[in-house]
Amino acid sequence: MAELNRLTVFTGSASGADLAYQRETRRLGAALAEADVEVVYGGGKVGLMGQIADSTLEAGGRVTGVIPEVLVSREVAHRGLTELEIVEDMHARKARMAELGDAFVTLPGGMGTLEELFEAWTWQYLGLHTKPVALYGTKRFWDPLVEMIDHQVAEGFIAEWRRDALVVADTPDELISTLRAWTLSDYEPRS
Repeated sequence: MAELNRLTVFTGSASGADLAYQRETRRLGAALAEADVEVVYGGGKVGLMGQIADSTLEAGGRVTGVIPEVLVSREVAHRGLTELEIVEDMHARKARMAELGDAFVTLPGGMGTLEELFEAWTWQYLGLHTKPVALYGTKRFWDPLVEMIDHQVAEGFIAEWRRDALVVADTPDELISTLRAWTLSDYEPRS
């Protein structure tokens, strides 16, 4: 069983076109607080970033934000967090978020969110960490991406076991229980 004390969350500084994204993000934040899982995220108070932080805090949970100096005013740093770390740049942000979390989950978001997801997943592939990487969404948000990844597997660009190691969850309970049970060795091919 993997420890899941802190979950690094990647998500957007926008809220999306449908209120369902905000509702589902808030539901996850409350569930993480209930499960005593601290949220580590990008430190902004806007968009889904702000929703995950606020909902976790409102439910009595802990939230650590990590934000680079250049985004403190642009993303309007969330000053009501349990802890807010201001770092030098985006590279330091991602490294610190990776260091703090026991697992990674990606909620709906834009380009930056995708970049964070693929970097964490690539780091797992390269053996830089052995933490689970997950996709979590509503409205089947990640289906097109999962289809593309499955196509990459079919075409021989991603090993099937690597795809299988990527967690895809649709409910807070499924996400939390899967991350707690996940170990990389369950997915690695046997010699």
